[in-house]
Amino acid sequence: MNPNLPPSNPNEPAKAASVILVHGAFVDASGWRRVYEILSRDGYEVLIVQNPTVTLQADVEAVRHVIAQARNPVILVGHSYGGAVITEAGNHENVRALVYLAAFMPEAGESVFDLASQEVPGAEPAPLLPPADGFIRVDPAKFPAAFAADIDRAQTRFMAATQVPWGLEAVQGKISTPAWREKPSYFLLATEDKMIPAEAQAMMAKRANAKITEIKSSHAVMMSRPEEVAAMIETAANSTL
Repeated sequence: MNPNLPPSNPNEPAKAASVILVHGAFVDASGWRRVYEILSRDGYEVLIVQNPTVTLQADVEAVRHVIAQARNPVILVGHSYGGAVITEAGNHENVRALVYLAAFMPEAGESVFDLASQEVPGAEPAPLLPPADGFIRVDPAKFPAAFAADIDRAQTRFMAATQVPWGLEAVQGKISTPAWREKPSYFLLATEDKMIPAEAQAMMAKRANAKITEIKSSHAVMMSRPEEVAAMIETAANSTL
């Protein structure tokens, strides 16, 4: 049992929604653990996608595979690059709402590369190393401060050492039909993000007419503020279903 969470309530009725969590680039699905525990405790079926982040199409297919396993209508949640993935995968008929966490939210014909290439005045670019063998990595020495400055430094150093390279075909993959055009969307804007500037997040969220919630957090908002992330996901579920 996690001592930081209240015990689960055996009388808690199962919720009529399934939550699917989609991670972003450079990390794996383990960063969702606290959010998973909170939502599971609160009665949600929670499914997690271990997307490979090599090509956008493969990641979309990985999400569709998990959507097909859900027992209930789906609230689809994407962090960072995972936002681009859910933008395409969210067109599945069983998806009821989209939740973006410090995420990319592309338009039709747009890629993450297109969005990340737009200069934001006053913002430092993310500390990405030059592509090598078709993949991108974050400079390990700068990873802790850029990705998760409000997380324990020992943990972020380990995350930097174990980061998953991001495939150029994922970065450059273009969206065909953005699901946010047809489905309710919620955006958690991380004001202290050094990977995707807050101004860029706000532009994408406003363009998509998403419901925006601001939070003082690094890019790794699901790790630094899991209670608030879970609460926003539950709000999306309660407002949609």
